Amino acid sequence: MGKKATITVHPSYLIGEISPRLYGAFLEPIGQMVDGIMYNPKHPTADDMGFRGDVINSLKEANLPAVRLPGGNFVSGWDWKDSIGPKDQRKVHLDTAWHQIYTNEVGHDEYLQWAERVGFEPLYTINLGTGDINDAVYITEYTNHEGGTYWSDLRRKNGHEKPYGVKIWYLGNEMDGPWQIGSWELDPRGYGIRASEVSKAMKWVDGSIETAVCVSCSPLICHYPQWDYDVLQECYETVDYISMHYYHVAPPNDYAALLGGSIYYEDYINTEVALCDFVQAKCHSPRKMKLSFDEYGSVSRPAAQPNYGFTPTANLHRSFYNFSADAKYVLHDPDNMGEGMMFGRQGDMIGALANTSVQLAFLRHADRVKIGCMTHGLGALCSSNHDHVWHSAAYYPYLHLMRYGHGVSLQTAVDCETFDIPAYYIDEGTQFQKREDLPFLDTATALDENTGELNIFVINRNWNDDMSTDIDVTAFEGWKFVEHIQMYSDDMSTRVTFDNPDVIVPSINQDTTFQNGKVNANLKRLSWNVFRFTK
Repeated sequence: MGKKATITVHPSYLIGEISPRLYGAFLEPIGQMVDGIMYNPKHPTADDMGFRGDVINSLKEANLPAVRLPGGNFVSGWDWKDSIGPKDQRKVHLDTAWHQIYTNEVGHDEYLQWAERVGFEPLYTINLGTGDINDAVYITEYTNHEGGTYWSDLRRKNGHEKPYGVKIWYLGNEMDGPWQIGSWELDPRGYGIRASEVSKAMKWVDGSIETAVCVSCSPLICHYPQWDYDVLQECYETVDYISMHYYHVAPPNDYAALLGGSIYYEDYINTEVALCDFVQAKCHSPRKMKLSFDEYGSVSRPAAQPNYGFTPTANLHRSFYNFSADAKYVLHDPDNMGEGMMFGRQGDMIGALANTSVQLAFLRHADRVKIGCMTHGLGALCSSNHDHVWHSAAYYPYLHLMRYGHGVSLQTAVDCETFDIPAYYIDEGTQFQKREDLPFLDTATALDENTGELNIFVINRNWNDDMSTDIDVTAFEGWKFVEHIQMYSDDMSTRVTFDNPDVIVPSINQDTTFQNGKVNANLKRLSWNVFRFTK
């Protein structure tokens, strides 16, 4: 065991208000996420609309605040108008994004009514690939207008009398990506102008909504951040959020690269904040742009063989233009599925820590990051197969953040041992510069004066040793220590299953002490920890 670590928190050092939308998830009809997990009319728990009741109940239990839907790459070729009305009259289409046959049994109304049944806020993505301004106007009118027009009355005819009241609308998905149908990769100014005009038109239908414009879908793509700047100059005054996506990848069993990956998210956030504020100054605008991290995840993947002679800036996208005559389209049978909603190939504990670390980074930037939609978030809250649902290890820190991570975010000062991430390579488009002196303790703090709660979240990223830690809250005079929740596993390859649901669960550390405004605790290696205080 190394030197004792110290965490200091003071009520004066505020970062910003924490939005409940920070703990959202992402849904796209990829594989059997919709046909099989969300929707299976043959499942024993299926309700009157064919939704799986066991999935609904599991997500309701977690009190999930928001989900971005229905995609994703899927929406850039999807015509929502083909998915409404009687199911026997809906059009079956090829989904060229994922090479699947989409029946539209789950359509626009089903997505929004599933949201109502689960109880979360839907964050809706529209088609700006093949879709036009009228499509955007019509979907807003159908969804949010009270009645008395063709589209709003059609919604009522289709069985939903009241408007859905969707407040957040994404203006397309990853519109810079060459893999996107109708990509704007080569014309960022054109997309910025289109996004501005669409946002204006939608807000003229419903002045209460907010819109999000796409920026570069990853900080690793070669046109970042110039593409973002070119877009924002054209639409800064008419949109409210920028839509950011990032998937961090690390080699298997490289805990430094995986758990330290949140530093690359923070680099992305800091760059986008600086860019937005530069455009704000250039536009002489009083409006401060908010950030939406509406797709993210951290996973392990083996590195590919280096492609020598490859020039990333010129050839990064070549793989997206490979067309195969042998490609087959798949029709997913919701009643014939395997495992779903899982965290890739890594063990449950390390997957939970990696993605929770990203959420802590968002909390540390809560003044600007207002929406977070974890791509594997539904799986974290509701792991599933054909027959059952259960809670993986990722469920618990996610639940703790939703339950305790409210109010305002506070800065935490950390003094502990550090580690480095050497530069590493996964493939031509996924390469990382080295980072040095990252603290083993990954922290964030939430203070809610209204409820009288102070909650300090800590991940011990040290993969070798426990860490003896003091937490100094002497500035919170009159507050009392409630409990230290901890979760860890001695085996990082362990997977929670339906038959073995309690192999990784939280516990209360009874050995943690509190005296003279300081907590003393032993933090297990590779562990998740919550320190709770009340006023």
